[in-house]
Amino acid sequence: MTSTVKTNELSQILAPISLDFKALDELIRLRLASKVALIDQISSYIIQAGGKRVRPALLLLVSKSLANGQETPHALELAAVVEFIHTATLLHDDVVDESTLRRGRETANAAFGNAASVLVGDFLYSRAFQMMVKPNDLRVMEILSDATNTIAEGEVLQLLNMNDPEVDEQSYLQVIRYKTAKLFEASTELGAILAKANVERQQEAAAFGRHIGTAFQLMDDLLDYTAEASQMGKNAGDDLREGKPTLPLIYLLENGSKEEQLLVRAAIEQNQDLPDDVFAQILHGVQNSGALDYTQAAAKREVDLAIECLQNFPQNEATDALHALCRYSLSRQT
Repeated sequence: MTSTVKTNELSQILAPISLDFKALDELIRLRLASKVALIDQISSYIIQAGGKRVRPALLLLVSKSLANGQETPHALELAAVVEFIHTATLLHDDVVDESTLRRGRETANAAFGNAASVLVGDFLYSRAFQMMVKPNDLRVMEILSDATNTIAEGEVLQLLNMNDPEVDEQSYLQVIRYKTAKLFEASTELGAILAKANVERQQEAAAFGRHIGTAFQLMDDLLDYTAEASQMGKNAGDDLREGKPTLPLIYLLENGSKEEQLLVRAAIEQNQDLPDDVFAQILHGVQNSGALDYTQAAAKREVDLAIECLQNFPQNEATDALHALCRYSLSRQT
């Protein structure tokens, strides 16, 4: 029930761009079409899996906000580009992490194999680059190419951090800003550029995306220890089982009992399936040590910074939706 309520809440927040979203869905279907049957098959599988599409939503909302509701050329095309880049990273992520569940269903690599998932991810990247030249704007291409490169660096940084209990909060946040927040930042900055906003608004829009993107990832890491698989659409505790030292674990490593610290350290270092009883002990430690409150507070700080970035935006329904998305990022269960 909670998941449905939150989904409806998000739909209400995105009401100012509901028609744009319908057009975006059609554009995504059109641009994903390929003469290669397997690409079509996996692309359809990905589309049917759904997803919140927060990044393209942010691009459209920032553009609509700063253009005071006026239509901005190329907004839908670039919103689709952002979604393709994001989806490509998910396909590659799931292969690297050997994930089997995403958005409540089998991952593409579980359904079609690793090789097909990687190659279709490459197709999505290349299709995104084909599309991003449409506006014929060097700044647009610069932002998206820089973001894609930064995301790749973030993926490698996360790989280096895997199974490493020495990762501290600063290193963890660097991965978030590279791997996740950078595409949020690119999306919101592009929205401002398409609206022909001045440099100050463009910078504020980029900072807004960076902060809300960081908050979304922090909440994802929190929900990994609190949400049911039916809500999150993935298996609870996946981050720990994959050896990822996220903020709740980093907090427990620094503030838990000696026994908890040893248990977490061993769990992060392990390269095999985590026994259920060990996971249950660590989960209990995370939920009773203050780690979740600490992570929530970190997310709230980012949201507060994001809201500050909106101070000079025009007062309209799109700006109201951006404020509402900030609140939603802290209350969501999926």
